[in-house]
Amino acid sequence: MYTVTVRTHMMIAHSLPDPFFGPAAKMHGATYVVDIEFSSATLNPQNVVIDIGAADEAAREVVGALSYQNLDELPVFKGKLTTTEFLARHIHDEMRAKLKGVFLGGLKVVLNESHVASAGYASAAVNQ
Repeated sequence: MYTVTVRTHMMIAHSLPDPFFGPAAKMHGATYVVDIEFSSATLNPQNVVIDIGAADEAAREVVGALSYQNLDELPVFKGKLTTTEFLARHIHDEMRAKLKGVFLGGLKVVLNESHVASAGYASAAVNQ
């Protein structure tokens, strides 16, 4: 399996209004290092999984739309608990939509919340 990974980051504010989350139920900030991995069993005609520049640009656009935002105020997240896992899936789905027709391989998004904790979401190839 071939892989290409691009990395970016985001700083967000949000709350997780459920007693389950203890102190994180209140408004707080989070800084994530975001790793987006593209995978494929084969290379394309140009001998790459995906153009790294295109992957990096898409990642910066998708993640950039969330950076420096209070997620509680964004209509797309109204009534949602924007956990790290939930955000990984959201970024994954936005990347998949942005690269539709350009990249059909496996896609994995990992949000590194600190040096000891991360969460992610992955999917297999689509129509490949």
